[in-house]
Amino acid sequence: MGLLDDLNPELVFYYFEELTKLPHGSGNTRAVAKYLMTFAQERNMKYRVDEAGNVVIFADGSKGYENAEPVILQGHIDMVAVKSAESTHDFSSDSLTLAIDGDEIYAEGTSLGGDDGIGVAYMLAAIDDPAVAHPPLDCIFTTDEEVGMLGAGAFDASDIRGHLMINLDSEEEGVFTCGCAGGARVDTILPIRRSRIKGLPVVVFIDGLKGGHSGSMIESGRASANKLMGRFLYGLDQKVAFSLEKVAGGEKDNAIAVSAKAHLVIDEEDYSAVEAFAAAFEKEIRFEMAGTDEGVSVHVSKGDVHRISVIEPEEQEKIVFLLMHAPYGVRQMSGLMKNVVQTSSNPGIVRTTDTEFVCANLVRSSVASGKNSLIDEIRSLADKCGAHVKISGDYAEWVFRKESPLREKMVAVYKDMFGAEPVINVVHGGVECGIFAKKINHFDAVSMGPNMKDIHTYNERLSISSSRRVWEYLVKLLAELK
Repeated sequence: MGLLDDLNPELVFYYFEELTKLPHGSGNTRAVAKYLMTFAQERNMKYRVDEAGNVVIFADGSKGYENAEPVILQGHIDMVAVKSAESTHDFSSDSLTLAIDGDEIYAEGTSLGGDDGIGVAYMLAAIDDPAVAHPPLDCIFTTDEEVGMLGAGAFDASDIRGHLMINLDSEEEGVFTCGCAGGARVDTILPIRRSRIKGLPVVVFIDGLKGGHSGSMIESGRASANKLMGRFLYGLDQKVAFSLEKVAGGEKDNAIAVSAKAHLVIDEEDYSAVEAFAAAFEKEIRFEMAGTDEGVSVHVSKGDVHRISVIEPEEQEKIVFLLMHAPYGVRQMSGLMKNVVQTSSNPGIVRTTDTEFVCANLVRSSVASGKNSLIDEIRSLADKCGAHVKISGDYAEWVFRKESPLREKMVAVYKDMFGAEPVINVVHGGVECGIFAKKINHFDAVSMGPNMKDIHTYNERLSISSSRRVWEYLVKLLAELK
């Protein structure tokens, strides 16, 4: 018996729960790919898998739809795998622990993977339920969407039959996404030298932030733990002499960092001054971030005096400089679409090894020149510090189509079902449609999905009733695409 067995639509929630039993954090989706291939084999459906782990299942049209124009259903099989500080969950092997709270499904102590597990479940249910009337379907399941849309970037679309795509990777019911920003990950890499000194080891831990998706939540005003850590270290340096052993923060480049940790070495007699500064800093940030991140915590702990490898002062100063000046938040709003972010940056990951410091920024823009300009800004900062940049996961923007037959059909079906107009939207987060638009001729796409909140965090929730309504809409839509 599964926890979701009594929910409707039964088949959708069955497949969603099956997915949560399999490890599928980005970079670890082999088990899901195997599950999809077995699914196709057991139903004698044509399928293929490529070197990137993408899977395509080709479903024939149902009775009366055999000669209809093929339609593409598309979603991604990886999830942002994050957990609370207290969680012992192992994303490489453990099933998620699901729970229900009223109308919402969540996972205990971890992200849920509703993004995009519910989209994958819709696709499997659509081709497995004989009661669903549909045209021939090309169901594309991509990998590593959450780390730069790598699966979509590597995808060969030469055998894809359709040019109409319903992307199932949105998180707000009644909102049809028809365009998105492009993006790229920009790693600033600073070589560091080290020496050993004797002193008191101190750990500074900034936590309690809300975080969120760095595309959909970037305009929320929420704080980044990585930026706060840079600010903390810069301020502390004015009060107390310290040496930096390492600094780390954030887990994903496309998630606003919820925590950061710095390991320092100080003189024993300065510990009370560090504690006092941390307490004052916490109070200041809580007041400053009231309404967004007033739950921020700045905790300080100490060890025993011993000899420790620390970063040389010249590189330490550069690290603090880079953290202070790494661009974060909205850089420019769109002048053409009201309340739409055009360009932004998120320093999602900070890490330190024995030989280098790395700050990973995810840059987004719906205008290519805006993205390139912000990348150049980061490169300029790196040059000034003797660092270099590495660019990866570069993906194109998805340009809004003024004329879209698919969108017109979807709007008409929505109005008929719900008696209201859907919202037509262009998002700041990346959507794989931007990549597929470059691979499929006459590409026409719309992205949709049920209500979710706090995706990419361990507070992620999926609405049960919204999932049902979106499924009923998808079923009616497919029946209309004849």
